[in-house]
Formats: sequence, structure tokens, C-alpha cells
Amino acid sequence: MQRILHPRTPWTTISCRSLLGNKSFIHSSPRTHFRFTLKQEARSEIPSFREKVAPEIRPEAFTEKVGKPRAGKQVLFVVIGSLFAFSYAAQRTSIETEFWKKKLAAQTNIWNSAVTTIDLKRAQQTEFVKRIREWFTETNVKLQDLPTVIRSWAAGGLVAVLQPWVDASEGKRLCWKLCMLNAAVWAAWKIPRWQPTMAVRFMHNPLSGLSYTLLTSMFSHRGLLHLLMNCLALEGFGSAAYYFLVKGQAEEQPPMLESTASFHFLSFFISAGLFSGLVSHVVATKFRYPRLVAQLASQANNTKKVDTWAAAVSATSGTAATTAAKKTIPDILPSLGASGAIYATVTVTALAFPDSQIALFIPPSYPINIQWGVGGLVAMDMIGILRGWRMFDHWAHLGGAAFGAAYYAYGPKVWQSFRQALEIKMPEER
Repeated sequence: MQRILHPRTPWTTISCRSLLGNKSFIHSSPRTHFRFTLKQEARSEIPSFREKVAPEIRPEAFTEKVGKPRAGKQVLFVVIGSLFAFSYAAQRTSIETEFWKKKLAAQTNIWNSAVTTIDLKRAQQTEFVKRIREWFTETNVKLQDLPTVIRSWAAGGLVAVLQPWVDASEGKRLCWKLCMLNAAVWAAWKIPRWQPTMAVRFMHNPLSGLSYTLLTSMFSHRGLLHLLMNCLALEGFGSAAYYFLVKGQAEEQPPMLESTASFHFLSFFISAGLFSGLVSHVVATKFRYPRLVAQLASQANNTKKVDTWAAAVSATSGTAATTAAKKTIPDILPSLGASGAIYATVTVTALAFPDSQIALFIPPSYPINIQWGVGGLVAMDMIGILRGWRMFDHWAHLGGAAFGAAYYAYGPKVWQSFRQALEIKMPEER
């Protein structure tokens, strides 16, 4: 018996061939059609075994296997960290200013005279020199028990170290302290058993999901040359950026006394480093990573089965080409160093003092205008991004330069707002 569906009518027809001859007849009835239709509908409502199993055995996509890195926690960490840094710096500055204001007024016994920021800074510097001299005198007394030759060498060494420290400006001393902190972290890298922990805690890997490494990696250097270059740049441009912050505070209205700009500079330096690291993180997770996954997925989909001898020979001969193709896929590498924050410092200096000149110490070069030099550095980083250079974190450099330009335009006003909102006045003594 053979089933035939009539093209013009929805009824089910049954074709039978006569046993007595070659004649055939077609039998059709509404009742037969109704029963058959009910059976079809009942079958359509019950899912087949393949339909039940198919959703469960659906192959997982390549992007679902590897996951997607996030940037929300890092953005929140940078925002909260920067707000905390500026808030704490503003409060500490107000406390220090009120302390030195009252101390200066008590020493001079002139309450009605107007105390200026310069007076506060001079009083603070005088007190600093006094403490250094007292410490040097006490140390010399302790050295009296040593032999004369050793005592003279030790005293000469202390003078050679302390005299430049005393003569330096407050901003330069602060930059030296940051360099010493970086040198201490660099020394920690040289301890073999600490290196696995340092690689996790003091390097920022965009795929690790950690946020605090944006801060710790800013003070971390593994190579001595990297450390020296960053410290030289910070020592050369840090004091100029510090002076810009002092000058910007003095020009804001209404004028506010400020005995020190150290806390302001630290908040600027830390926020610049966090922002530059965040720029690099966002680029790595939202742009580089999807491209990397797409390239890996295309290679995985293009993998051919080796089911014949000819295919095996072809796969063996194509190993070198496959290896070369894998090398073209860029890796997402961890980053570390203070270059982003230093770029912000250099950019602020170039915009605040456009007539200054700079020259390279290594290798020695002819002095050029600072804005031309900074422009050349930014152009080199842009070329590095286009060319795919991976030795330096060019996105972090550009992020630091952008932060420095924005802070030059709006930083003094933002700092003034923090100072006014968090102003602290110490109670008068009775």
C-alpha cells in the first residue's frame, strides 16, 4: 500500500490496487481524514527524542568557553580611589595649614598681621632645617666612640647626603621619596622567593580581574634601566609640576592659605597613574581581547580532520605556517611602572612652562623646546600603537598625557573645590 497526498484537497487518500487486474481505485472519506489528522496533531505535540536532546548537546561557543573580562570594577576602583586621594589630601592640607598658621602667629605674637602662604612655607622650611641640624648633632655625638678616621668619613658622608636634601625644594624632596619607594619595590623583585607573589600583586594583568594592582603596579619596576629612566624623568619634571600646583592654588579665588602642596602633588600623581592604567585596561579588555578571541576562534573553526594519509602529510607540512600565523596574534601582557603618572607630570610642565627647554641625559642631546619634546613622545606612542610595538604600554602613556592636559585646564579649580568643601579649622587655644 502506498500513501499519496492529493495536491488539491487536504483529505487523506488511500490508493489500492485490485487483486484481479491492473485497475486501481482511490478510496477517500472524511472520517478517514479526520482520524489521520488527529494522529498527526497528537504526534506534533509530543517532542521527539532528538528534539529533547538537541538543546542539551548544543556545542558551546568558543567565546562562551573563554569568558569575557570586565572593566566595571576597575572603573569603580579608579573613581573611588581618586576621590579618596583628593579628599584626604585636601583635609591633610587644611590641617597642616592651620597648624603652621597658629604656630607662626604664636612665635611672632602678631595676631593682627596678615599671614601669607610664603610665610607659612618659610616657617616650615626653617623648622625642617632645625630638625636636620639637631639630628646631625646627636649623630656626631654617637660617633665619638669610633676611630678618628672612620668618624671623619662618616661625618663627611652625612654632610654630603644631608646638604643637598636640605637645599632642595619641597617638591624635589617629595620626588626623591617616590623614587626611593620605587627602588624598594625594585629590590623586592630581586628576592627569588618573592617573585611569584610580586608577579601577582605588583603587576596589573587585565585578564586577572584584580583592581588594586592598578595602584601597586604604579610603583613597581623589574628592570634597573626602567627604574632609572622613570626616576630621572620624575626628578627632572616633578618639581616643576609641584610649582605649578602651588602657583595654581595661589591664583584661585577666593585665596586660601596652603602651607604645603605635598598632599596635592601625591593625589595628582596617584590619580594620574590610576587613570593611565585604567585606559590600558579598557583597551586590553574591550578592544584587544575581542579581536584575540575572534582570531583564535577562526583558527579553531578552520582546523581540519586528519583522516587520510594525504591529509596527515598536508598537516605536517603546514605546521610552520600555522606557527607563524599564531605569532601574528598579539598577546595581552601585564604592565607595571610609573610611566603613566610621569607622563602626566611632564605634560603639565610642558603646558605650564611652554618656553622651557629640555635635553636628554642619556644619550646627550641638544636642548629643544619642551612642547616639541613632549609632542615627539606622544607621536612616538601613537606610532607604536599603529605599528603594534609591545615593549612599552603606549596606551598608558597616552592616558597619562591626557590626564595631565585635563588637569592643567581644570585641576586647580577642582582642587579649590575640594579645599573649600573639606576645609578644617582648628579650635583656638585658651
